[in-house]
Amino acid sequence: MTRQFSGDSSASNRTVNVRRYTVRPALVARSAVMRILVQRVTSASVTVGGEVVGAIAPDGQGLLALVGVTHTDDAAKARRLAEKLWQLRILDEEKSASDVGAPILVVSQFTLYANTAKGRRPTWNAAAPGAVAEPLVTAFADALRGLGAEVETGVFGADMQVQLVNDGPVTVLLEQ
Repeated sequence: MTRQFSGDSSASNRTVNVRRYTVRPALVARSAVMRILVQRVTSASVTVGGEVVGAIAPDGQGLLALVGVTHTDDAAKARRLAEKLWQLRILDEEKSASDVGAPILVVSQFTLYANTAKGRRPTWNAAAPGAVAEPLVTAFADALRGLGAEVETGVFGADMQVQLVNDGPVTVLLEQ
């Protein structure tokens, strides 16, 4: 890029090369969407330290919702995704959890934001830190309860063992 300066006689019509620098903020999040990985199940449970902390065992089908939160997510997104999940017609006969009162197991999962573009070790830059993510996972579960869902949860930040029987299999990724 060049600029021309004018003014005093010695500087008139002088051209100076000016280099443009682009400052790029550090890559924090490649995604601006909250993610819910939903699995249709016939049963699911979460164990922490050898103790079952959440479990669903519906007569028919239920849902396991693995919830990932990124830096730009907020309570409004959590509510919209809860409504979408509650109305999502992925159960038998194109029914939704709201149609049949299917229970939902909600488990936080920051690994939904793994970045595997370079090397062999994933990075988690797009996942929100615990102080941001935990209240939003709770808001998601609370929004489901507010809609009438029977909700069980894991323990945020804990080393959890999740067991499930995937029915179908049916697995859907919701993003908002």
